Amino acid sequence: MKKYYKIILYFLLVLFGAFMFVYGGYDDSPGAQLLGVLAVVGGIIGVIKSRRKSNDI
Repeated sequence: MKKYYKIILYFLLVLFGAFMFVYGGYDDSPGAQLLGVLAVVGGIIGVIKSRRKSNDI
């Protein structure tokens, strides 16, 4: 059950990163866009790792 919470949190991280990227573009802030991209990439990697780890069991 704990793995589902981790996956949900990673998806929320991806959504927050997408929001940061769009808001950074609207606000003309390259730093916010970079943080948004890093959050999206980190969330995707986290989902892949947790899915791969749960399939190994």
